[in-house]
Amino acid sequence: MGKRYFCDYCDRSFQDNLHNRKKHLNGVQHLRAKRAWYDLFRDAAAILQEEQSKKPCRKFLQTGQCDFGSSCRFSHMTEQDLQKLSAQVQGEQRLRELQQERAEIPPGTIEDWLEKRAKRLSAAQSSSALPEKPAPFQYPPGWPPLQELPPSLRAPPPGGWPVPPGLQWG
Repeated sequence: MGKRYFCDYCDRSFQDNLHNRKKHLNGVQHLRAKRAWYDLFRDAAAILQEEQSKKPCRKFLQTGQCDFGSSCRFSHMTEQDLQKLSAQVQGEQRLRELQQERAEIPPGTIEDWLEKRAKRLSAAQSSSALPEKPAPFQYPPGWPPLQELPPSLRAPPPGGWPVPPGLQWG
C-alpha cells in the first residue's frame, strides 16, 4: 500500500501519485469545496458587491429552493438581506474610520511618559530603602551532583568569574 493524499477541502483521501493528485485538484468537486471554504472568510463588502451584480434567481424567489444551491449563478438574497448586508458594510466602514482617527492621535508625548516613569521610579526607590539581598543560587531539583555538571551549567563563583589580565572585549 503506497502513500495516501488527504484533501482537507473535500474530506477524502486517495492514493498519492502525480496523476491522481492532478486529477483531483482540477476536479469540479474539489474546486467547489475549495471555493466554499474560502467564501466563509470573505468580508461583507465583497459579498455585497458580488450579490448586487447578480440577477435574482426566479426559482428561488418563487419556491424558496433552487436546484443549483450555492453554485447558482443568480442571487438568492432578498431585498431585505441586501439591506442588512449593506448596513453591516457601512457599520464596518465607520468602525474602521474611527479606529484610524484614534490611531492618528498619539495618546501623549514622550516627555509625559518620561515624567511618569521618573515619578514611578522615585516612588519605588523611596518605598524600598533597604537594599535587597540577591537570592542564593540553587540548582533545580533532580539535577545530577555538582561534580558531574559541565562548566557551562555550574553556578558562577562567589566573586564572579576571574578576568585574565590584558583581556579586551570587542
